[in-house]
Amino acid sequence: MTTHRIALIPGDGIGQEVLPAACAVLDAVGKRHAIRFDYDAFDWSCARYLSEGAMMPADGLDQVRGHDAILLGAVGAPGVPDHVSLWGLLIPFRRSFRQYVNLRPIRVFDGVESPVRRAVAGEVDLVVVRENVEGEYGEIGGRLNRGFPEETAIQESIFTRAGITRIADFAFALAARRNGRLTSATKSNGIIHTMPFWDEVVAERAALHPEVTWGSEHIDALCAKLVLDPARFDVIVGSNLFGDILSDLAAAIAGSIGIAPSANINPERDFPSMFEPVHGSAPDIAGKGVANPLGAIWTAALMLEHLGHADAAAGIETAMTAVLAKTPVRTPDLGGTATTTDFTGAVLEYLP
Repeated sequence: MTTHRIALIPGDGIGQEVLPAACAVLDAVGKRHAIRFDYDAFDWSCARYLSEGAMMPADGLDQVRGHDAILLGAVGAPGVPDHVSLWGLLIPFRRSFRQYVNLRPIRVFDGVESPVRRAVAGEVDLVVVRENVEGEYGEIGGRLNRGFPEETAIQESIFTRAGITRIADFAFALAARRNGRLTSATKSNGIIHTMPFWDEVVAERAALHPEVTWGSEHIDALCAKLVLDPARFDVIVGSNLFGDILSDLAAAIAGSIGIAPSANINPERDFPSMFEPVHGSAPDIAGKGVANPLGAIWTAALMLEHLGHADAAAGIETAMTAVLAKTPVRTPDLGGTATTTDFTGAVLEYLP
């Protein structure tokens, strides 16, 4: 029996509803594969911020540093500015734990209709690899002359050779294990310093991966091509901002952002990696019991794969695929009336 210690942070909104669903599936598949999960739950959230003035305690990072992984539900709530909630919880984990890879698989499933005509099940299966700790989301900058007509905001983008190299290497290695195609998102025709630097380093790393066919696309054209012909893409690598935008666009192409998973990975495993569904806290439906748990369940499968249990992860993905292809069970975001509990129960029934 293999045991893993998991830090659970349900967070806000529907995170409180989808994380128990993911844990139910993890426990069920764990019984089939001799895996045990010991969960430690933390109430770090916007509710905590409103009551105590901080999203998490000062020693929060130290409290979870020894866990095998972190499973996060969602962050964000009305009344708390997004930059407060993200920089108070999510981003400190990413940066302090060197989770420089943000991995976002996208797939059109049989049984889920895409709003994009050419997005066909069995053909659209791609991964967005997002640089996760530097780039456009740098902390350097500030506001000057607040409240005066000449008020000024300055935000610096930070691109390092080390940062571009490691994300490019990860993406090329992933493409080599998949279908051997990689697209690099850039904007070097308009952003004169950072993007040509990005292009140069990506080209250098590409020379070490002759088995991968690759090319660069300007981000505006890439967004258009992703909509017009999503099946052409396999692995897309982008900066922090470009990867963020592309992954949400691709999730919408797949039929619902509610089904999209993500992983914040420290490839060297010096620190725990963090796994979270993409959908956010969705306060408009929180508490109604109709949140789609698929994003969290798929996220749990990504966690299992990272922890070295590829067969167990594949079992979860098989069950997800079967529910969508063989049953009418759908939550409202997919056009159905099923509850979170209904959908979770269906996945449990189809676990191999």
